[in-house]
Amino acid sequence: MNLRDLEYLVALQEQKHFRKAAEKCFVSQPTLSGQIAKLEEELGLLLIERTSRKVIFTHAGDELAAKARVILLEVKGLKDMAKSFQAPMAGPLHVGLIPTVAPYLLPKIVPHIRSEFSEMELFLYEEQTNVLLQRLEEGELDCLLLAYLPEMERFGAIDLFDEPLMLAMPSNHKWQQQTEVELSELSGEQVLMLEDGHCLRDQAMGYCFAAGAKEDTSFKATSLETLRHMVAAGMGITLLPQLAIPDTEEQSGICYRKFSSPEPSRRISLLYRNNSVRRPCFNQLAKLIQQHSALV
Repeated sequence: MNLRDLEYLVALQEQKHFRKAAEKCFVSQPTLSGQIAKLEEELGLLLIERTSRKVIFTHAGDELAAKARVILLEVKGLKDMAKSFQAPMAGPLHVGLIPTVAPYLLPKIVPHIRSEFSEMELFLYEEQTNVLLQRLEEGELDCLLLAYLPEMERFGAIDLFDEPLMLAMPSNHKWQQQTEVELSELSGEQVLMLEDGHCLRDQAMGYCFAAGAKEDTSFKATSLETLRHMVAAGMGITLLPQLAIPDTEEQSGICYRKFSSPEPSRRISLLYRNNSVRRPCFNQLAKLIQQHSALV
């Protein structure tokens, strides 16, 4: 038994499919299948039930895969610890970002990361919040950049900045002449929203519902850019985070307005596993983001 065998077992439990598990491990399907069979022979246990349609893990297989996942995470921790002693800002760093942050924050910080941390190998992953949290917990990602939510208390967090939410509306909207909009003015209005799964949706809906606004249920956007296009087409109003507001605010049939104080906002944080030994790296990365996000 070796660590690679444990990686195969964990991948197979996650994917429940030999070909997909093999692809994730960058090996051929016969190789993965053969090593799993050897592992079963070595342990004297049936770990999976093989059928023509799907892979079913036995109780023993599930228990051993769960333990294997813990072992692999501990091994990764040892490797990370060694790297942190050698050079905190060197080597690979796997960072997850939510879709409402990645396209707008990355252009501001990546050039500085490459310049200031030239020995770092930066790997970026864009997923929705629930997927990122699972991948962080399982050790696939080192840290996350996302909007902080109360249910994230089980992780360590470094607050980066508070990002105001702004009102996006068609350029001919009745509030176009106002320099600011009271949140209470949304009462009775219908607001375009992102689809389920985006944490920004829940945050924006919380503010809108508190103000007496309603969601336009005839449409749900897959991205902020889709929302922007819908507003430009005169289909309604929406809330957009400040980083997503273009430098030239008045363009393409849209105008953007700040809300008067207290502004609706979201807190962007760097999230990491509490037992991670890469905290010095996260501290330096957080400091760089705060310097170059222009929102601190």
